[in-house]
Amino acid sequence: MYLMYVDESGDSGIANSPTKYFMLSGLVFHELRGRLLLDDLISFRRHLRATTGLKLREEIHSRNFINSAGPLVRIKRHDRVDILKQCIDWCANQKDCNIINVVVDKQRRPSIDVFELAWAALVQRFENTVTHRNFSGPANPDDRGLLIPDTTDNKKLKLLVRRMRRFNPIPDKKDVYAKGSRNLPLNYLIEDPFFKDSAESYFHQMVDVVAYCVRQLYEPNKYLKKKGGARFFYRLEPILCKVASSSHPFGIVEI
Repeated sequence: MYLMYVDESGDSGIANSPTKYFMLSGLVFHELRGRLLLDDLISFRRHLRATTGLKLREEIHSRNFINSAGPLVRIKRHDRVDILKQCIDWCANQKDCNIINVVVDKQRRPSIDVFELAWAALVQRFENTVTHRNFSGPANPDDRGLLIPDTTDNKKLKLLVRRMRRFNPIPDKKDVYAKGSRNLPLNYLIEDPFFKDSAESYFHQMVDVVAYCVRQLYEPNKYLKKKGGARFFYRLEPILCKVASSSHPFGIVEI
């Protein structure tokens, strides 16, 4: 079974929103690698503790990491930027992992539910990649997938996934399908989403950094851009799920 840990960047609102984009990033790996990856991640966090003073119990939450660090202000800001880079490099070095990214331009979608649009796109790419066995790492003969999001609008996402199991219209050629779409209900995603608080999940904290670095491509933080952080995302190229989007060189699903 494949596990996909997901985090958001930005907000999905339209009116009075401080962001122009809503992003989702998913870190995917097979259950057979779960324990090894967790052990390696714990070792990495111990390394950060020894070299930067970041405690194991302290959450890496990128949105506040640079300008509103709270108790983490004791760590110099350039060192906090380096922590983000090290997190990206940890991810990039995990050859049995993949990352799927979805970006919604909210200005282009003022009359559409941005939350549902983004999550439906991410879930569909996860389903497609499991179906076609395109993820890296080990595999079982009849693998399925489990969605593990950070806490979000839990009820809304749960209902969306349940609906996609029964009704999931996919645009297609109108000369083949009269209505321009066909119904492809989810077959490979098991159970409802299994929600976790990122404060209690090292994997979610890693994918939080990934989503934040995706944001830097579209809405860069001034200080991070000055320090080269706007290009951190490209360090992830070895594990990006490029088959998620044939129209983007790094596989970002842009909507």
